[in-house]
Amino acid sequence: MSIAIPQLPKGTRDFYPEAERIQNYIFDTWRKVAESFAYEEYEGPMFEHLELYTGKSGEEIVSQLYNFKDKGDREIALRPEMTPTLARLVIQKARELKKPFKWFSMPRLFRYEKAQKGRLREFFQLNMDIIGTESIYAEADLLASIATMLRKFGLKDADFAIGVSSRKLLATYLEEIGAPNPALVYPVLDRRLKIGPEAFAKALTEAGLSEAQIKQLDDFMSCKSIEEVRAAVKSENATAALKEIEDLFATLAAAGFSECVNLDLSIVRGLAYYTGIVFEVFDKGKSMRAIAGGGRYDSLTEKLGGDRIPGVGFGMGDVVLADLLRERGLLPSPKQHVDFYIASFTNDMKKIFETAQVFRANGNSVSHPLATMKMGKQLEQANYQGASIVVYVDGDKAAAGQFEFKDLRDGTMHVGDVAEIIARSKQNIETKKA
Repeated sequence: MSIAIPQLPKGTRDFYPEAERIQNYIFDTWRKVAESFAYEEYEGPMFEHLELYTGKSGEEIVSQLYNFKDKGDREIALRPEMTPTLARLVIQKARELKKPFKWFSMPRLFRYEKAQKGRLREFFQLNMDIIGTESIYAEADLLASIATMLRKFGLKDADFAIGVSSRKLLATYLEEIGAPNPALVYPVLDRRLKIGPEAFAKALTEAGLSEAQIKQLDDFMSCKSIEEVRAAVKSENATAALKEIEDLFATLAAAGFSECVNLDLSIVRGLAYYTGIVFEVFDKGKSMRAIAGGGRYDSLTEKLGGDRIPGVGFGMGDVVLADLLRERGLLPSPKQHVDFYIASFTNDMKKIFETAQVFRANGNSVSHPLATMKMGKQLEQANYQGASIVVYVDGDKAAAGQFEFKDLRDGTMHVGDVAEIIARSKQNIETKKA
């Protein structure tokens, strides 16, 4: 009887060591930049009560979730995003947390959606949030961190664009033109560039807008500069919302980010809980899905049953980011690298293990044979594992306290003690960086 070969679930990935090295490079860069901006790391459970997500997004969200009943007959869902968990954590300790505070997380997330390029059913996402302030400088801090992060990955300002819009500005304009039900309009606006002019107009008509209102709204969303927007709006509320964007842009320009941040009113972000500035990050030609996206959500904790606590944040997925870095040739080599390989002509395993520990005690990565092997096979393994230096534990040219060693970078043989061998390895690393 034949057994079917197990298949990878659709929309998921396996991470063999080569792929995991790339993944860890992304994680390490995320973490280093977040910490350089003084964000603190947090985590939460991989599943939550289903009501946490329906309370935020409505019952329609269930079709996009991996949800189930546990053995206690409770409705549970694997987390599709991190913001509801963050809101729950904030509500639980609202009075103990000194505000404002800046947190980040790198959760594994799950969404039951059609798997396609740039979108999987299981993925990782960097989340960075600032809780407890309504200041526009929180948005400035987050956008500066995004730009810094993408630059850290090797991207130039010409490679990406951070488009900024405002739900507050859009809400005031919808009020100005007399839109009867703005809540029905936002999801349509979020699809504006994806569905074509005819389908867009039809959907807005179904949302209750007249032909004249549709024309006004389309013209407004086509504005490319703050000056154009200023000419289009009339109310004090709209002017105040526009002033927020002006202050945000001026702050980012002072910090050196003006080349990668621009006004883009086509960005709406379909989720209902956004209340102010919203933004999305794309490769410059918009040939891929969004690299990152987020915005201000000042009412989310209140919506979930807590006090009103302002917040703003974003998510950056690993899938599109890795695709972009791969396309630009910016991902590091996936090959393994170890500092030292401990070899033996006589296969003296006790001496091999003893010497390996000496080098590991100095903070180095060390490999060695795990069974009897001819020297040729040992060197073959050392090269495969990307060893920088091979240390021979029983070479006949080394005095007591010293070892013969081979520098695999240039193939030269040397004799030295542990400190000298480590120093040469560090010199190799610095030369490689230069």
